[in-house]
Amino acid sequence: MTLPFLHGVTAKVLGIAALALLMLIPLSQVERLVAERQSRADDATRLIAQRWGEAQQVGGPVLVVPVHRTTMQDDRAVTVEHIEYLLPDRVVIRATLAPEVRSYGLYSSVVYVADVKVEGRFAASDLAVFSELGGEPQWQRAQLRVPVGDVHGIRGASTLHVGDREIAFAPADGNVAGVTTIVAPVEWPRPAGNDAAVPFSFDLTLAGSERLSLLPIARTTTAHVEGAWPDPGFDGAFLPKSRNVDKNGFSGDWQVLDLNRAIAQHWRDGDATGVDVRANAFGVSLTRPASPYQRNTRAGKYGALFIALTFAAFFLFEVLRGLRVHPVQYLLVGAALCTFYVV
Repeated sequence: MTLPFLHGVTAKVLGIAALALLMLIPLSQVERLVAERQSRADDATRLIAQRWGEAQQVGGPVLVVPVHRTTMQDDRAVTVEHIEYLLPDRVVIRATLAPEVRSYGLYSSVVYVADVKVEGRFAASDLAVFSELGGEPQWQRAQLRVPVGDVHGIRGASTLHVGDREIAFAPADGNVAGVTTIVAPVEWPRPAGNDAAVPFSFDLTLAGSERLSLLPIARTTTAHVEGAWPDPGFDGAFLPKSRNVDKNGFSGDWQVLDLNRAIAQHWRDGDATGVDVRANAFGVSLTRPASPYQRNTRAGKYGALFIALTFAAFFLFEVLRGLRVHPVQYLLVGAALCTFYVV
């Protein structure tokens, strides 16, 4: 005996499909709610970073020397000053991170305090370039600028050891290729061509958020970073040549040569627009692989599938067992599944 159309299987399938499509409306509202909470979490992360310290970038010192050159303009001798930048020959960076989770209301973010030790040298052959290019270097006004991504996060800085001298750092009114710096006025002695390399070293304590980046601004940059965080993300322009990750923390070692990066060893202020040190940064991120909002977003993408499978199971009970399920019951089950994603 053929059932009337309104009570037939086809009508039932169409009705269930319509109810499943109707459930997409509350699911879309749930996705908007998750996106709103994610946006608030991002705002809280930025607020914590502003107060604690942004994601930090740090590198070796850059020697900055004003140079006077005489040129002819309209048959007159005019002295023009250029700012010359010289990178170190070798830099070794050792950083130890102490991470922790800071909360702002319902939201949290990963922050850290990093003890950074930097040592290296300027080669005599590099210093001799100032004499080879002509002009009059103003060695009494020379500076060593140390790039630091967020100076607000500096918790401590040792004196800068240059040769046999110790120089205190001071705030800088300049930068290195767009990266903020702290500066040490060195009054560099006039170098001779056969001078030995000039060593330097200093320590920094930096407060930062989520990521520490190192800038390979030396002919050879060697770095070692370690910390007590089980889920590090090694990222940037260069991956570590060796690394170790376990439940107690991580460590990574890098070595970057000047052949690996598109940065000149020496440049003038007029050429600084073509120098992008950030593009060559490398380091580690303190990731949290499955945050609540990531889990909710992933689960929400399968919401329509769960509702469809549940409706299909109810429909099979009706067809195979002869059980009558009212459309309102389908609607209530679908609403309960949508409420699950809100919870």
